Amino acid sequence: MTFAIPFQNSYADLPARFYTRQTALPVRAPRLIRFNRDLAAELGIAEAPDDTLARIFSGNEVPEGASPLAQVYAGHQFGGFSPQLGDGRALLLGEVIDRNGQRRDIQLKGSGPTPYSRMGDGRAWLGPVLR
Repeated sequence: MTFAIPFQNSYADLPARFYTRQTALPVRAPRLIRFNRDLAAELGIAEAPDDTLARIFSGNEVPEGASPLAQVYAGHQFGGFSPQLGDGRALLLGEVIDRNGQRRDIQLKGSGPTPYSRMGDGRAWLGPVLR
């Protein structure tokens, strides 16, 4: 079986003011630390060798059907409303519909800086991204 993620990209179909298209900043020698195969099956993600999973989920390889982007949003921050915030270190690859019919985002966290990084480098410690 060929590795596949049955992506849908509804967010990428919105007007461009809602996101910035971007790919991840590559990392040297990615390796798989953990992969939840039960969840992958629930999401309809096919089995794949660990090196393929490491390349995709490190951001070094964009899987077929993905549409990587940093999301833009508005909200309250530091006691005031901000009309433009965004993912400073995360990229949405796309969405999948799980076995229960729910739409689930597949996102890379710590994949490098985006236009919304607020002076950070866009990387993340392992602990916060494995929650």
